[in-house]
Amino acid sequence: MKIATWNVNSLAVRLPQVLDWLAQEQPDVLVLQETKLTDDKFPADALADAGYQSLWFGQKTYNGVALLARKGLAVADEVRNIPGFEDPQARVIAATVDGVRVIGAYFPNGQAPDSDKFTYKMAWLEALNRWIATELQTHASLALLGDYNIAPEDRDVHDPVAWAGQIHCTPEERARFQALQALGLQDAFRLFEQPPRSWSWWDYRNLAFRKNQGLRIDHILVSPPLVARTTSCRIDKTPRKNERPSDHAPVLIELDGA
Repeated sequence: MKIATWNVNSLAVRLPQVLDWLAQEQPDVLVLQETKLTDDKFPADALADAGYQSLWFGQKTYNGVALLARKGLAVADEVRNIPGFEDPQARVIAATVDGVRVIGAYFPNGQAPDSDKFTYKMAWLEALNRWIATELQTHASLALLGDYNIAPEDRDVHDPVAWAGQIHCTPEERARFQALQALGLQDAFRLFEQPPRSWSWWDYRNLAFRKNQGLRIDHILVSPPLVARTTSCRIDKTPRKNERPSDHAPVLIELDGA
């Protein structure tokens, strides 16, 4: 079973790239962030033609998430956004696929440590942690995937000195990432030896991708039963080389049998 996450930074713009990538990689599950589409504009038919069932939760211009699966998608237990946390922004979609609880999330950016958006991010992260704790009581096999907008360690940042204390790298954000891990979730990427300077996001400006000046902010956290099944985790930089690419690259894990 192959499960992936990708912040596409506008599905309307990137749909051909997504369809090409699906044909090439053939993931069983793909969660998307920043679809930036209202629900009536979601390209469900095009994705169905590619062999994927879809769940989606969007809003105009900003945010938006989706969950695609080739088979085994349990629509009845879909969840949109964090239960009990009032939020007008479309950031979370969850469902069970072939016995795996898949939660796709677009974590708030936070803007700056002294901003209202940072306060919202901290509250959102605390609500997420409480909800994931309850989800784990029901779903032993759980994967939390998405654009976390958090670089959890200095080795996840191309220039830790320049980024120290900046958004994505603050002690508060990293503590919330560690709190998710304290629930028993593990960073699938760090289960394996990885190339140094591995990033999932590169700014469009200043030739950042060409210079490989990026951050690792797209993650897949997995519960213990999935840790035991995870055989690989990688960042696929290839789509970042496309013309008009997303600024994020897909992240994938592969699982062995049920």
